[in-house]
Amino acid sequence: MKLIQLPTQAFEERLKQEIEENPALDTGKDESDSFDEDLSNEYDDTGNEKIEAEDINIDEYLSDDEIPNYKTQANNYSSDDEEKSVPYAAGTSFHQSLKNQLNTYSFDEEEKAIAEFLVGSIDDSGYIRRDILDLVDDLAFTANVFTTEEKVISILKRVIHTLDPIGVGARDLKECLIIQLKRKETTKIRTLAINVLESAFDHFVKKHYKKLQEKFHISEDELKEVNNEISKLNPKPGSSYAGNNKIAEQIVPDFSIKLVDGELDLTLNARNAPELHISREYNNMLKGYQESTVKSKSQKDAVFFIKQKLDAAKWFIDAIKQRQQTLLVTMNTIMHYQYDYFLTGDERKLKPMILKDIADKINMDVSTVSRVANSKYVSTPYGTKLIKEFFSESMKNEKGEDVSTKEIKKILENVVAEENKKKPLTDEKLATILKEKGYPIARRTVAKYREQLDLPVARLRKEI
Repeated sequence: MKLIQLPTQAFEERLKQEIEENPALDTGKDESDSFDEDLSNEYDDTGNEKIEAEDINIDEYLSDDEIPNYKTQANNYSSDDEEKSVPYAAGTSFHQSLKNQLNTYSFDEEEKAIAEFLVGSIDDSGYIRRDILDLVDDLAFTANVFTTEEKVISILKRVIHTLDPIGVGARDLKECLIIQLKRKETTKIRTLAINVLESAFDHFVKKHYKKLQEKFHISEDELKEVNNEISKLNPKPGSSYAGNNKIAEQIVPDFSIKLVDGELDLTLNARNAPELHISREYNNMLKGYQESTVKSKSQKDAVFFIKQKLDAAKWFIDAIKQRQQTLLVTMNTIMHYQYDYFLTGDERKLKPMILKDIADKINMDVSTVSRVANSKYVSTPYGTKLIKEFFSESMKNEKGEDVSTKEIKKILENVVAEENKKKPLTDEKLATILKEKGYPIARRTVAKYREQLDLPVARLRKEI
């Protein structure tokens, strides 16, 4: 069960760990090494009963078959199916780039320590989120630099705010946007935009456009230019840096669904089907013991050790096979349950589906399906999807038919996308439109779905 819940990359790490810990396991193609699938569990030495070395039937651990049974399972995987290594571009990290820029300034020893400390306090988005007083205290305790808030603020504005990317080192969004505007060439609209942010930031973010027009005595067209100017700025300057020190996340799909001649074709990532076998050295050790006429105590101890490792190796290979079969059976059932969606990519065709629906079809426990769905991805012609996203509750439409809540959310998303942004639709109005389309849901349910879709309230969707 623990292996089943592991996504491909984590499974590879677990596989690597097992191979390192169990010398009886080996990887790659080696036809001279063999492993009988019917290894006996007869000799269980987990209890207190003593087992004599002569009682172990070594033939049960050896096979004259040229290819072990587990290799003959039809899975159509190849080690060449997928690139196993992902190249990463080398470069300077975000914070290192900032520190390198400090070398172009002239500092005394104290100023340099403060500047480097400030750079180290910048988060990956490019902000300094901590209070200046806290930074002053930390400088004293950790760097033995005793300074004042005024000096820290001075270096922050004089040095840190001039570093690239523009806007880095700001303490909040307002300061970040103003820094970027001030670094641009001065124009009438940019000067007005700075004034709006400095004296009416709350009105701007809450889109109280009428109040802004009245406060600054400007026309709607001028306000639209201000809005356009500010919208071009980067609210997270740190994230724009190509060499950010965050490790790049790479999603490795566990399954792939392709359309082949109008039919769906499901495959399991080849990295989930490693080739494992008993190492040549262990086979030779067992054969050497079998052929030996005099059995020393050290040889007997070695046989017990080898038996333990062989049992663990067999269990692990069996567990991997069971993992592959469970993953394929579960995903295949999900694919056929949502056949119309995978054929078209239309999310409105996603059927209501809960874990129990799939568990009942494959005669497995709900927890098993949950382990497959929660952390696995599938590559489809319409993008790479998290499998658990295909599960949803059902609701009744006006015809009494069960429809997926995902279908309703998709329609809600389309309605919001097509609304008049000068007069965005309220939740009440959205509920009315959905009812007209045959989905009678309450306003509070619309609000819940809207929040799940990360759509702001009507007032914040308003545009000039």
